[in-house]
Amino acid sequence: MTLHPAIRKDAVAVVTGGASGIGLAAARRFGSAGMTVLLADLDEARLDEAVADLGADGITATGFATDVSRRANIVALKEEADRLGPVGVLMNNAGREGGGGLLSGPEVWRDTLEVNLFGVIHGLQAFLPDILSADRPAAIVNTGSKQGITLPPGDTAYNVSKAALKALTESLAHDLLDTKGRVTAHLLIPGFTFTGFTRARGVTEKPAGAWTGDQVADFLLDGMAAGDFYILCPDNEVTRETDLKRMRWGMGDIIENRPALSRWHPDYAPAFRAYTERDG
Repeated sequence: MTLHPAIRKDAVAVVTGGASGIGLAAARRFGSAGMTVLLADLDEARLDEAVADLGADGITATGFATDVSRRANIVALKEEADRLGPVGVLMNNAGREGGGGLLSGPEVWRDTLEVNLFGVIHGLQAFLPDILSADRPAAIVNTGSKQGITLPPGDTAYNVSKAALKALTESLAHDLLDTKGRVTAHLLIPGFTFTGFTRARGVTEKPAGAWTGDQVADFLLDGMAAGDFYILCPDNEVTRETDLKRMRWGMGDIIENRPALSRWHPDYAPAFRAYTERDG
């Protein structure tokens, strides 16, 4: 299997939100390739279980209790990473669901933005200077969301946080052009995935339409190896072709001066349905 050059035996993979779900699945793949894995997570009990689980598979893993919304925690995480070795992969994966619309309380908005957006900013500002100064391959993966692109009504705080993360990661990729491919950025865009978020809603068994964290992690490594920036995952319900049609329609709102989020506008429902049913 071809791997991104940053995934190498003499380097460290730092994965936030790494104690479960997509983060743990990705960490397992980095570790299986010989990397030392540093898992960061808020849930200390689950973090200990994840480290033990990886260790049972022969993976060198360390857990570090981290609240990514707190800059001091990320600085301490960076110090722990330095103790383990040079960082080859930084995966800013930790996130939380917003759980509210525009008029949700300020605490909902603050918590969502501080984790989903500022948690990544803290990670980049702490780790990127040394990654840039080192003469070795590296990769930065930020876990986004399709909701940050298509903006379905309902969870406005979450949508805004992931839309901002998309813009941040695109800007990061452009800034990294100066490294001439030595350091790459990747926006992971999962589809419907059975994770801790799903379980928190009371779903104890994987829905048929969902991918597993392992499937997303495999898709991530393939995308990184191919040099893809947008790593847009399908799932068992929605194909890539369907995702692209939905995203093209959303951009068409600007180009054709339609109402915002016209995909969900009752006056545009027949047109959107006809559009999605067309071939190509």
